[in-house]
Amino acid sequence: MMGLFNQATQKAHRPRGSSDDKGSPEADATDSDDVSVLDEEEGSIIKSMISQLSAEQEDNPEERFIRVLQYYLAGWHIKPKGVKKPYNPVLGEFFRCRYDYPDGSQGFYIAEQVSHHPPVSAFYYVTPANKVAIVGELRPKSKFLGNSVSTQMDGENRVYLMGRPDDGRKSPLPLPYRTTPRSPCRARSIRDLDAEHIQFKTKGYFSGTYNAIQGRIRAGGQETGEVTGKWSEVMEYQSKKVRGGLLGGTSANERQIAQKRVLFDVQKDGDKVAPKWVAPEDEQEPNESRRLWRDLTEAILAKDMNAATEAKTAVEESQRELRRRREESGQQFVPRFFTQDKDGRWVPKLNLPEDPQEAVEAVKAWIWAASPGSQ
Repeated sequence: MMGLFNQATQKAHRPRGSSDDKGSPEADATDSDDVSVLDEEEGSIIKSMISQLSAEQEDNPEERFIRVLQYYLAGWHIKPKGVKKPYNPVLGEFFRCRYDYPDGSQGFYIAEQVSHHPPVSAFYYVTPANKVAIVGELRPKSKFLGNSVSTQMDGENRVYLMGRPDDGRKSPLPLPYRTTPRSPCRARSIRDLDAEHIQFKTKGYFSGTYNAIQGRIRAGGQETGEVTGKWSEVMEYQSKKVRGGLLGGTSANERQIAQKRVLFDVQKDGDKVAPKWVAPEDEQEPNESRRLWRDLTEAILAKDMNAATEAKTAVEESQRELRRRREESGQQFVPRFFTQDKDGRWVPKLNLPEDPQEAVEAVKAWIWAASPGSQ
């Protein structure tokens, strides 16, 4: 299912057809003298959802890079309890929603299953007022390794700060639940900034800890800081500076100063996830995720596995019939919201105006346009 944003923030079952809000539709060892630990109020940049979206307003390119990395890492704690098998998305299935932020700005998200063999889900998020856009795709893969199975999430996040056309950041998508020893993530910027192999570590048999991450940030090939912690608890960034500037200052004898700050604290910041608005299921199109899988979801919640199997089979048989009809008529499936660029990456079928308000209206008209088949 398009579950990346669809079900991740649902903490309890709500009545079917309801919205999630009340809106209208639409660390290395270092001498203590050399460590500056920011206090609690300063230590967490993410005091609200809006501050997570403020990277575009930062003048320092290295700080913008850290803010984007922070924004990415801050989302991993949003997950269902336990590890559960996801629904298998069907071709043409999509999920769309809107986020209303405290300052009055909005964010919009759309995901579509653009390929079935191999499975590919394309997604797009944009908040025009905050000048942030995220484009990417998910390509889940499974490997059979003797007496075990490994599931890995291939794909890519591409983050764009729309007011900074010279910036550009992308990162492969790791999956913390995969069964290999570690899941590396590498975020890169066209400004020669690099978060080298942010590792989502798994607990060893005799030692280690759950949900740990570790990685280093480099600027111009030189290490400038390190990210450590747990994505389920607290993540910290420790910068490495010298008196007079960043590493590589005017004097080789300048003493390094390590400055540590909290990137994200789940206990303090985890409740600041912005609620999403989703249209009631009766108003959704037949292939929107929540409506498409409604019978299966209700059967699972009722713990009726026979009904769940029947509901799942009904969706799968319907998809086989649609595929048979396309083959008989010689039609090719064409994604509704996404297309591939010259490099084979999935991008939205949207020309976004530069004016923020015009961009908001354009996104609304694009995401919530009537289905071609219903016109």
